[in-house]
Amino acid sequence: MKILVVNVNTTESMTESIAHAAREVASADTEIIPLTPSFGAESCEGNVESYLAALGVMDAVMKHPGEFDAVIQAGYGEHGREGLQELLDVPVIDITEAGAALAMFLGHRYAVVTTLDRTVPLIEDRLLLAGLNTHCTSVRASGMAVLELENQPDRAIEAIADQAAEAVDRDRAEAIVLGCGGMADLKQVIVERCEVPVVDGVTAAVKLAESLVELGLRTSKVRTYATARPKQMSGWPFTAA
Repeated sequence: MKILVVNVNTTESMTESIAHAAREVASADTEIIPLTPSFGAESCEGNVESYLAALGVMDAVMKHPGEFDAVIQAGYGEHGREGLQELLDVPVIDITEAGAALAMFLGHRYAVVTTLDRTVPLIEDRLLLAGLNTHCTSVRASGMAVLELENQPDRAIEAIADQAAEAVDRDRAEAIVLGCGGMADLKQVIVERCEVPVVDGVTAAVKLAESLVELGLRTSKVRTYATARPKQMSGWPFTAA
């Protein structure tokens, strides 16, 4: 089985971190193929960057030369999953939806702990669109920018663990979802501090993708995600200058 794991930003070190987390849980016969968009923002923390990421991810997937069995979009709260589903008939998993879906099996209410406060509305909208918001007690911001997760890991761990503890104590969350693709390494620290299940969206998406492929399930092409009608699309797909 071959699974494309596509980072939504252009930071290669984060792509490598996401791929490492994915490989840690992938089955022995699953090949994780990481992709980084050729254009876009170095980190996604707002609507403009998110819409650019949607194009960058689709472009990267369309240019991948080999066959694959599933795609994971590794960005929390980002746009673009629906576009990928129109382009492809293999399963497409967004880590926002994967993390929340698995958390709902672990407790009555879950909370998301993410990066900056400005990303909270995007995540709330994504959960609402996916029908996963009902059991979400809160989306909390740690105040750490995406790139600070790598550059200031000790500070990031403290800030994220503090918000996870607040979600459990104040918001009555029974499970925590890590709201960024680069947070996988923080999971055990939060488990030990909060004593609740902690779900990382990347690893959750890998196991969901494997399950769908093994069950022979593919994206429905009947209506919503039917292949786009043939027409002239100027400048798309992008070509190298």
